Amino acid sequence: MKPVNIGLLGLGTVGQGVANILIRNANEIKRRTGRDIRVTRAAVRNQEKAEALNLGIDITTDSQSLVTDPDIDIICEAMGGDEPALTLLHTALDNNKHIITANKALIAVHGNSLIDKARDHGVSVAFESSVAGGIPIIKALREGLAANKIEWLAGIINGTGNFILSEMAEKGRSFEDVLAEAQALGYAEADPTFDVEGIDAAHKLTIMASVAFGIPLSFNGVYTEGISKISREDVEFAAELGYCIKHLGVARRREDGVELRVHPTLIPEKRLLANVNGVMNAVVVQGDAVGPTLYYGPGAGSEPTGSSLVADIIDVVRGIDANMLHRVPTLGFQPDSIEPLNILKAADYQAAFYLRLQALDKPGVMATVTGIFGELGISIEAILQKEPDEAAIDPAMCTVPIILLTGSVKEGLIDQAIERVQALETVVEPVTRIRVETL
Repeated sequence: MKPVNIGLLGLGTVGQGVANILIRNANEIKRRTGRDIRVTRAAVRNQEKAEALNLGIDITTDSQSLVTDPDIDIICEAMGGDEPALTLLHTALDNNKHIITANKALIAVHGNSLIDKARDHGVSVAFESSVAGGIPIIKALREGLAANKIEWLAGIINGTGNFILSEMAEKGRSFEDVLAEAQALGYAEADPTFDVEGIDAAHKLTIMASVAFGIPLSFNGVYTEGISKISREDVEFAAELGYCIKHLGVARRREDGVELRVHPTLIPEKRLLANVNGVMNAVVVQGDAVGPTLYYGPGAGSEPTGSSLVADIIDVVRGIDANMLHRVPTLGFQPDSIEPLNILKAADYQAAFYLRLQALDKPGVMATVTGIFGELGISIEAILQKEPDEAAIDPAMCTVPIILLTGSVKEGLIDQAIERVQALETVVEPVTRIRVETL
């Protein structure tokens, strides 16, 4: 059969991983597909640097010529960023080429239009490598769990954030200290906002939720909160209560809609997800038939991400001559059954909460605080009061940290409680709030 020709947009870390895997495992891949698959061209910014890799690939700096090349069957985008990647992929689709991308931001924000255009042209869009690196979570949701109604999923889907929280928990270090090391090690960018403020995880959660629930890609509906305000004290107090703090992406189907949220979360230390450390990723998926399943592995890197991208290439090649109706749908559901379910607002989320407040060490403070929660019908599951801060110059200003664990409650109600507690003259700092999930 005619070989399948691949064009690479970008030959950096991920692009090199793809090329190396396709070359190294060429025979094994042919056994799986029945066809030769070869990277014939790559578009790059630095031609001299790319040619020095000696991959036997035609190198060009003209991306436009790559996506319109009639000899190329599949375009693999490993450039990253919004533009020119988006325009190039649209051009590739207009030229009837299948597209595969590792660009989670592109799929989360612009994926609906790409998928629609691909369907119009009878070609495929694939993006396994855009979520959780080498973990085949998209394929698991779309195919392996296809018999199930997915109830919820929760994942550690950003390695940088997980590395920071793991170091804080294991070594008692501060957020700022670990972030500096993560940048030095190359885990975090010079501007770490996408990682530590949850934007990267929100992109990935958007994609997983769409495939899990059969809803349009809805990045603007994701509630996003980062880890930059997590203190060493919160990590220590959580451990005393039997919990670990992880930065989770959570998608949950409810009768009144869908929750899409990314935020720091207390989870019981006995849960497997609580023991995923360093830069590793993991996702738990709850199906109505199978129950909970766990997917664990490296969330980034040249060959782990390249592995997922090449797996997409293999899937596309297997169905390259098939009618669109005989291919696995891009989002796992037939296009006319994708339903725009109600994306719930944060005030309607249901969760338990960890609350830390700094209060003056005076009689009656605890009773006043718990009274507010009682008036609002919020149950308190645990209270932890630490030793007072003896460093205060004025004994009357001596403060004590108080930690509360609430029962499950609507977030709008907990907002009311926090507003009333913070209005007390005896509470001297803003209340720290972290959601609790038992998974």
